[in-house]
Amino acid sequence: MGQIYCADALEGLKKIKDKSVSCCVTSPPYYGLRDYGIAGQIGLEPTPEEYISRLVGVFHEVWRILQDDGTLWINIGDSYYHTQSNNGGYSEKSTLAGFTNPNTKGRIANECGKTVRLNMQGLKPKDLIGIPWMLAFALRADGWYLRQDIIWNKPNPMPESVTDRCTKSHEYIFLFSKSPHYYFDAEAIAEPVAKSTVVRLKQDVKGQAGSERVPGKANGPMKAAAPRYGGKKYSEDPDIFFRTKSGNAYEFHQKRNKRDVWTVSTKPFKEAHFATFPPDLILPCILAGSQKGGTVLDPFLGSGTTAVVAKANGRDYIGIDCNPVYCKMAETRLSNTFEQMQIEGI
Repeated sequence: MGQIYCADALEGLKKIKDKSVSCCVTSPPYYGLRDYGIAGQIGLEPTPEEYISRLVGVFHEVWRILQDDGTLWINIGDSYYHTQSNNGGYSEKSTLAGFTNPNTKGRIANECGKTVRLNMQGLKPKDLIGIPWMLAFALRADGWYLRQDIIWNKPNPMPESVTDRCTKSHEYIFLFSKSPHYYFDAEAIAEPVAKSTVVRLKQDVKGQAGSERVPGKANGPMKAAAPRYGGKKYSEDPDIFFRTKSGNAYEFHQKRNKRDVWTVSTKPFKEAHFATFPPDLILPCILAGSQKGGTVLDPFLGSGTTAVVAKANGRDYIGIDCNPVYCKMAETRLSNTFEQMQIEGI
């Protein structure tokens, strides 16, 4: 059975047994963006360095809980130089963050009305801080293997009124591991080969150089039209050259390895605070990082999407959040039947 702890992330993690979790999928509070009205919350430290230090402490405890072949997936966005938090407030013109009811216009995320002064010495106004890579390098220095940066491409990004840069439409997901060899089910998240890349090979390798290639026909052997690496390094014959960087002969598969740019639309959850994980974003993390029956951890649970997606896919879950409102929200979602989860699109 799953477990939700309503506690500070670090304190909640201390309640969990060593090496009891298959993978961790989470999104920490972004730096300097919102005040949740909870004492000791992460995200409003006076300096970016203090924020990163606290996150390193949290994920150091995750290391203890994670199995030796486990993985850590972190979604994190960046911040620009500013001198105080924006308090999570909403303007009268906005119904952002899933608040689709007109009565929620102007709603303050924490309803506490605070502002928090930030100290960004060494940064200039308009500087992008570089929070994601600060965290990635700090965790690598703490012992984690930094395996990959994945780009979350948002087709429906938050509109911005800026005129001196492009609208930001991506965030990062970092994949970390405890060990150089770890559990990763590439087949579970493999993508279908695009139809446009499939061509019919000549039935006879020699003597039919001018034969027409007909896409989609079943009257000949089919392979993916892969690029040729290394020029003539592997073969003079264009029909039998080795098509891979490793020099091994290419073998056709109906699916290909998942690429590292994931195009996923943001998806508001009407009861949630504001930004929530789109289920489609974290599903690959859970499928690749854990087996059925394994346990998925989220130390910054929020509205509970990680736990819900884990449960819907035959995994157990452990979630932690410092805000009692969000813990209750997650428990309500998790009490739903699988049919109700399907309504949510999970």
